[in-house]
Amino acid sequence: MSEKIVSNSAPEPVGLYPHARKVGNLLFLSGVGPRQKGTKTIPGVTLDADGNITDYCIETQCRSVFDNVRAVLEDAGSSWDKLVDVQVFLTNMKDDFKTYNKVYAEYFADNQPCRTTIEINCLPTPIAIELKCIATID
Repeated sequence: MSEKIVSNSAPEPVGLYPHARKVGNLLFLSGVGPRQKGTKTIPGVTLDADGNITDYCIETQCRSVFDNVRAVLEDAGSSWDKLVDVQVFLTNMKDDFKTYNKVYAEYFADNQPCRTTIEINCLPTPIAIELKCIATID
């Protein structure tokens, strides 16, 4: 049996899926990007009139993604220190990995979940990073 979790603090999903699902003592988060709740604004991204990325700051996007993950975890009754697995999707590994890794080290200095970082050619919205996480929950 699983329970759908919808966060009141995180940005709305861009499709038909919940923010997370609780199964037993595990919490599975759907992909989380850097958008802001209640708006289409993406911190650290500049778009042209056609919605194409003209410039972005991976550090700003990382911080926003991590804040959104924290919001989902806390609204679900879990917490940052209960993360056990993090999958990171980057659209530009060569240019962004070093900065992403630096910001990641700040946020995960105490809790060090398993991590996989994958380069992909694009994400469903004009963003450069998305996280897919698993945490424990009481």
